[in-house]
Amino acid sequence: MGAAHRHARRSACASFTTRRAAFTLIEVLVVIVVIAVLASFVAPSLFRNVDDARVTTAKAQIESFATALDAYRLDTGRYPTTAQGLAALTQRPAVDPPATWNGPYLRKAVPDDPWGHAYVYVAPGRVNPQGFDLLSYGADGREGGEGRDADLTSWK
Repeated sequence: MGAAHRHARRSACASFTTRRAAFTLIEVLVVIVVIAVLASFVAPSLFRNVDDARVTTAKAQIESFATALDAYRLDTGRYPTTAQGLAALTQRPAVDPPATWNGPYLRKAVPDDPWGHAYVYVAPGRVNPQGFDLLSYGADGREGGEGRDADLTSWK
């Protein structure tokens, strides 16, 4: 067998191997379509779980803040005013500071709700005139709503 024949045979094998190592455009498109179809089935339940997690987080945070507000009241004899707000749980209020403030009552500053809106704190409350109203307006950030836009409150 001559050198030219061996070289031609090696080139044919190399070219066959090179052609099979790459994917065709059709194969890539089929894979993308399959992934898109699977994502269309999984995405709705995944996003529903994210909304449920945000509601659960907001409820837990409201409970935690309510507990801290009760501790504040035990020390000072009253809840922080609306003007003092929830910041009174982490730092001594600058406006009308109570002499018996023994905080901080929370380890960290009060975060926004899971949708990026500030929690609403009113004291004395409209619903709870002897205490406070603490709520999140939900995903839409507006009073009222249903589903993921529903208000989450400290009294329900």
